[in-house]
Parts: sequence; structure tokens; C-alpha cells
Amino acid sequence: MQHDQFWNKIARKYAQDPISNMPAYEATLARVRELITPNMDVLELGCGTGTTALKLADAAGQYTGTDIASEMIKIANEKLAGSGAQNLRFETAAAGDAGQGSYDAVLGFNLFHLVQDPEAALAHVHGQLREGGLFISKTPCLGTRPWFIPMIKVMQWIGKAPRPVHSFRPTRLKTMIEAAGFEVEEMMYFQKQSISRFIVARKV
Repeated sequence: MQHDQFWNKIARKYAQDPISNMPAYEATLARVRELITPNMDVLELGCGTGTTALKLADAAGQYTGTDIASEMIKIANEKLAGSGAQNLRFETAAAGDAGQGSYDAVLGFNLFHLVQDPEAALAHVHGQLREGGLFISKTPCLGTRPWFIPMIKVMQWIGKAPRPVHSFRPTRLKTMIEAAGFEVEEMMYFQKQSISRFIVARKV
């Protein structure tokens, strides 16, 4: 099954599923809102059904959400139609499709462990940012929980998980971001024992 086909297939169920860790999600939103400003053009990669974009768009000047799955974007646009947001748009696009040097901040949440080529995706992000722009991400580092990996492989085999799923360790993730041309300014987690790392990096 192609990557976009998997996400298109589960889009409606995904839209109905509750956020699994609401305190960590709200803490993530709060920190991002501190980092983006009303004069920024912001791009969110892998925006899914638009939940996060709709919560953050009012903090930015212009906000664009993209996702590889057209069914996800269809649902995002349904939400947008009833939101009243004037500075937000959604588009079907892969991580590397957005314009070069077009954005002041690029966001990617729960995304980079799922892309086919993480190093290439990070290089695309670097190109999408203006000089000094911010790359803000949150990524599960499954390498810290190696017992998850066999379970994920079983789920992939029965069609319940996408391919690929990369099992980064935090140090490896940080190294990849730096190698793509960024300076990491923050690296943290919002709850003890969390496998996800929130990273703020600046294009250098």
C-alpha cells in the first residue's frame, strides 16, 4: 500500500480519534505560540485533518497546512469552512513540495519518523525556510523503546500501521537536524518518560 493510500484509508477514523496525551499536546501548542509571531508565514507539514493548524493559525500572519493524504486535507477544509479563519489554507502536498525560501517557520509534528527519507525531508525543510527561519518539530523517538518495534512490524503486516516507521534515538534525530543545516536551540520533552522530543532549530 502506498504511503498516501494508508492515510487516505484511515482519514475519517483518524479525525474522530481523541488526542492520546492532551496535557503534552497543550504544552506543545503553548510553546509553539510563544515562538511564532503575527508577521510570520508558517508552514505545517503533515498537518493531517487540521486540528493543530486551526489552533495555531491565529498566532501567525499566514499559515499553510499540507499533507500527502488528500482525504486528510478534505476533512481539514471541512473544518476550515466553519472556523472563520482568514489566514489559513490547506493543500495536498508532500513534505518537499512547498516553495523554496518562502517561510519564516516550518512545523512538523509526529511526522519525520514516518517519511520515506528523513534526511531528504529535513533538507527540503531547510530550503523552504528563509534565512534565520525556525524549524519546530516533535518526533517520537522509538529507539528509546525497542520493544515497540516488533509490535509495529506486526501492525504493518496486518495493515494497521504505515510503512516506514523509523526508530530514532534522540541523539540521532538531533544529529540529522544539525546535518541538514540547522542549529538546535531547544530539545525537550513535556512529560517525564515521554518518547517524543520537541525540538526548536534555526536555519544557519
